Amino acid sequence: MFSKKIFQISSEASFNKTAIEVFNFQYKNNTVYRQFCDLLHKNPKNTNIPEAIPFLPIEFFKSKKLLSSSKKPEITFTSSGTTGQKTSKHYVSDLSIYRESFLLAFESFYGKTQDLVILALLPSYLERTGSSLIYMAHALIKKSKHPESGFYLNNLEELAKTLTKLEKQGKPILLLGVSFALLDLAEKFPLTLKHTTIMETGGMKGRRKEMIREELHQILKKAFGVPEIHSEYGMTELLSQAYSTGNGTFTSPPWMKFYIRDPEDALSLLPNGRNGGINIIDLANFNSCSFIATQDLGRKINAEQVEILGRFDNSDIRGCNLLIL
Repeated sequence: MFSKKIFQISSEASFNKTAIEVFNFQYKNNTVYRQFCDLLHKNPKNTNIPEAIPFLPIEFFKSKKLLSSSKKPEITFTSSGTTGQKTSKHYVSDLSIYRESFLLAFESFYGKTQDLVILALLPSYLERTGSSLIYMAHALIKKSKHPESGFYLNNLEELAKTLTKLEKQGKPILLLGVSFALLDLAEKFPLTLKHTTIMETGGMKGRRKEMIREELHQILKKAFGVPEIHSEYGMTELLSQAYSTGNGTFTSPPWMKFYIRDPEDALSLLPNGRNGGINIIDLANFNSCSFIATQDLGRKINAEQVEILGRFDNSDIRGCNLLIL
């Protein structure tokens, strides 16, 4: 229904129109989301701009089956978590939507996938099933036309040798990795990389002490001699990703938009330049829920860009908790 329309969005007006259409669709077809909207006295009759659409707290993905489609899910993506911790589940009715979303967004930032050697340093994710990040990385590696593309577990020495060989050949390389693994590589095998883009996907996963992005990027830039560290912003609950070419400033594809909510009043949005909780409209989520209030903190720079500042502490999450069904 929406698959062609959302990926053809090219203006704010077309985004706004489609967002309202998706809201109407999800209000009608997603029981959990409709109950949440009803508690806020919001419905298609009194909601006609994206800013007025209710954003569902992301915690709902841990306890509810969020579906706007009657179609049986093709796959269930799950978040990582420690033993005994509840994990998020994203029931995906149509995997082709996810494939189109991540490929269109990735190539709009980095060009044709087949032109890149893609090296994935994602050990923590490879140790479990149901990772949307692993699904994406696997698809990008498969689409790459270079035989060197692939996953690296904990064999940092082999990865360092591969990077050295490819650098000598002058091939364009994307090194995609979780933070702790990139830090391990930086400490054990510092290299001067002139043809490699390093992209961190976040995540210490308890392997190292948490550090702010600026500190992480400084260590990696110094170890590898690169001017900037790129970042990917995605999560289990989203079928789209935003990308940063440095400084923690992220740009989203046309069918995904960031909003900033007041940390003291979860139902109010803040103007550009103010710090608050990140709300996201991801129209690729039309078969689940497209309107999500995350636990991340950020600041909008302009209509297209947002700076990710970190995460709320549990003590800071206010407002919408009382609305959990």
